[in-house]
Amino acid sequence: MTDETNKKRIPGGKATIAGAAIGSAAIAAALIFANKRRNKANKPTQLPYIPGGEKPESD
Repeated sequence: MTDETNKKRIPGGKATIAGAAIGSAAIAAALIFANKRRNKANKPTQLPYIPGGEKPESD
């Protein structure tokens, strides 16, 4: 290889591609996680069954 060819190459080309793939996978996972949390927060929560006519036992 000549000196000109070495200057044009990106150093660590395979490592750069692997890093980009890992980074994009991490971003995708974060977006999925955030979307699930948002959907869960928007759902109305149902109150537990309260028996009618009975007094709750408490200490």
